[in-house]
Amino acid sequence: MGLSEGFWHHEHWLPPGATWEDMKESADIHYPQPQDLLFCIPGALLLIVIRCIFERTVALPLGRRLGVRDKLRPRVQPNATLEGFYVLLGRTPKEGDLISLAKQSDLPVKKVQTWFRHRRAQDRPRLTKKFCEASWRFAFYFTLFFSELALLYDKPWFLDHTVCWLRFPQQPLPPALGWIYLLELSFYCSLVATLPFDVKRKDFKEQIIHHIATITLIFVSYCANLIRFGVMVMLVHDASDYILELAKMLHYMRWKRACEAVFVVFAVVFIISRLVVFPLITYYYFVTKFPLFLISCLINAFLMVLQLLHIFWSYLIIQMIFGVVLHDAKRKDARSDTEESDRSEAEDLAEGTE
Repeated sequence: MGLSEGFWHHEHWLPPGATWEDMKESADIHYPQPQDLLFCIPGALLLIVIRCIFERTVALPLGRRLGVRDKLRPRVQPNATLEGFYVLLGRTPKEGDLISLAKQSDLPVKKVQTWFRHRRAQDRPRLTKKFCEASWRFAFYFTLFFSELALLYDKPWFLDHTVCWLRFPQQPLPPALGWIYLLELSFYCSLVATLPFDVKRKDFKEQIIHHIATITLIFVSYCANLIRFGVMVMLVHDASDYILELAKMLHYMRWKRACEAVFVVFAVVFIISRLVVFPLITYYYFVTKFPLFLISCLINAFLMVLQLLHIFWSYLIIQMIFGVVLHDAKRKDARSDTEESDRSEAEDLAEGTE
């Protein structure tokens, strides 16, 4: 048996007793084909182009009309010694490094501290950039979520999830669901491609793990014809994402009260969808009611990774709700952007300032 044949062996991808012969296509019946997923590459490139056009022609003018302005930042004087340390060794030198750099540059320690503070500020993402990024994600998530809802609401397995598994894997692929799958995969591939250029957030490492797990789950579930189950999982995830991006937009517009109200709505939807509905769909119906085979075990592992991330983010969200919205404490959005300021280099969502 060759490597390709071994990889695609039906015992790895399908439940016991099922083979690829059960999913033979005909003129009227179509099943998922793994090669279809290759379209995610041009799809991701197309989404990146659409995003650039959207941000320049829609989001940027909209932000300016709504009062989103970049804060003026002091420019640092060119200094090869300090710049070399900043680029190679670190953005925040320790006290001993400051003294050494001050001697090398023939500058007072205070001025060296100020230079690094201003230099960090120069690298901080501009408010308009963050607004444009949030606007694009809001537009995409909003469109995707309500498109999924429109496609699924009349399906018998939308409310009764046990129907997801009837006659599996002999479940023909509706073209609309195939396009939704391809669009979602293309979007997450585009997010991975633009990670070096997007606003770097505090949960950057967790986001990378999330993107890898999501792309893997989309690929594997499509190949194994777990389309019904996969689209339900997508719907649950997309339910709260556009609300968060809206809260960020309001934050960048400095609409403090509206931002806090929307963030509370996001928190409720996120916790219900990710900590209640998601485990119900995945663990009760998929893990307990579905026969185990190689791919189902892999899916279970990645679903567990996502659930751990959900718990981590839920903890940060609840922490912010109690610390910011209810108690009006120092405002730190653990789920928002990594930002630096002259005071502590960390101001965020609920405060409405950059």
